This record gives sequence, C-alpha cells and structure tokens, in this order.
Amino acid sequence: MSSQGIARVIGVGLLLFGGLIMATSGTFVVKPGYRGIEVTMGRVSPAFKPEGFGLKAPFVTEIIPISVRQQTAEELAECYSSDLQQIRVDLRLLYRVPETSVVKLFQDYDGNPFESLVAPRVQEALKEVAALQSAELIVKNREQIKTRSLEIARRKIGSLVVLEDIVIQNIALTRELEHAIEAKMVQEQEASKSKYLQQRIQIEADTAVIRAKGEAESILIRGDALKKNPAFVDLQIVDRWDGIAPLVIGGKDQILLNLQDLERLKGSKTEPTGTRPATPAPAPSSNPRSIKR
Repeated sequence: MSSQGIARVIGVGLLLFGGLIMATSGTFVVKPGYRGIEVTMGRVSPAFKPEGFGLKAPFVTEIIPISVRQQTAEELAECYSSDLQQIRVDLRLLYRVPETSVVKLFQDYDGNPFESLVAPRVQEALKEVAALQSAELIVKNREQIKTRSLEIARRKIGSLVVLEDIVIQNIALTRELEHAIEAKMVQEQEASKSKYLQQRIQIEADTAVIRAKGEAESILIRGDALKKNPAFVDLQIVDRWDGIAPLVIGGKDQILLNLQDLERLKGSKTEPTGTRPATPAPAPSSNPRSIKR
C-alpha cells in the first residue's frame, strides 16, 4: 500500500474516533428516579433534565444526576431531657427530594441534601422537644415525641425536601437512670395493687351493710304487717302448705298424721294374710306432732 493510502486510512480512523468522542460527550442519559442538573462552564441551567436520552454541548456541559426517589437514612441523636439526663436516640429518617427543588438544592447546598439539610434540622427539632420532657416521659411517650419532632423538623426544612417520617428505633438512657425508672415503676404497680385491694374490701363492706339494711327493713315491714293484720300469718301458712291434710288420732297422746299415711295403714289391714307377705305398718309422718289435751 502506498504512503498516500496509509495516510488516508489513518485520517479516516482519526475522523471516526473524533466522531465517536463527540457523540459520547454530546449525549447523556438520565436514569429512572433521577433528574439531571445541566452545568455549562460553571453555569447552572434553571431547568432540570427529565429521565431519558438527551443532547448536550460536548466537553463543556456536564449533566449531574439527582435522585428524587424516597430514601432512608439512619441518624444518632444525643439530647438532654428537662431533668438534665443525657439521652441517645437511634433514628431512621424517610425523605425525598421533589423534582422542583433539585436545581435549588444543587446550587444552595453542598453534597448530599440529607447531610447538609435534613439531619441537622431533625437533630435540632428533637433536642427542642426532649428539653421539655423528663427522661421518664420521653421513654413512655415516644410516639408523642416522634410526632412533635416530625412537625417541627418539617417546618424547619420547608419545601426543599419532603420529610416523610421519623422512626424512633431505640432510646438509650444511662444505666443508673434505667434502674431508677424500673424501681419507680415497681413501686407504682405495688401501690396500684394495694389501692385495688382497698377498693375491693370497701365494696364488700358496703355490700354487707346494704344487705343488712335490707334484711332489717324486711323484718320491720313484716312486723308492721302482723300488727296491722293478724291474718297475715294464716296467709303465710297457706302459701307454704303442700296440699296434704293432717289427721289427729286420738288417745292420751294425740298423734298428727297426714291422710296418705292413714290410707296406707288401712290397706295393710284389709289385705288377706296368705296372698302376699305382710308388710310392716308405715311409720308415722316424718314430722309427728304431739298435742296434749
């Protein structure tokens, strides 16, 4: 191959390579869940680039991707309660960057928006809330602490970043404070148990008094009824009568029998002697009564 042919091949190769470099540096792709910030020679474009393929000025323009997905980050906050107890709180923060804020965040805040904006505001909000509660109440009312901290942090962050939620994973106290809180809770439980027992005894005593008063009033009413109407006793006897009439058998000692016992006595006397074995005469009524003349 002649020198001219070799030079021509080299020229075509250089042209293709230059075209390839121009093509790769003059295009960009924004991945799903991201928005692109266009920076041309240090100047930031006011409009962000959406997802997908695009063209840009080669070598002088850079496309910086910013995530708009919901993100999760962990944070450790140290604060003091109203009784000056040190508390460590493990947090999990859920946040996202709205696409309308990506350009302003890139211009005004350096690096990750969580480290530069979200975390400091959440720390500040949590310290404000914890300073108004004792350590014991912070442990007991962790949901209220979370709700109030989330409200204050959202107000401090504004609309640049959407703070979705704050999750309190753990609240750590000093060992001495934990023992003191446990001892106090045991004392409160014992006091509640003693109070319950006292209330139960008082209720039982009140019930006994009410029952005694009822019985006394019943006796008074019955006595008053007997005084006003002596036939009240006869009415009570009739109400309790079982329907069997008594019979008095004469003699020196009169015996009170009921009619059913008398019928059985008669039947035993009239039976033939050989037909069936003699049965002993029935005993008098289970409740004999002797009536003297």
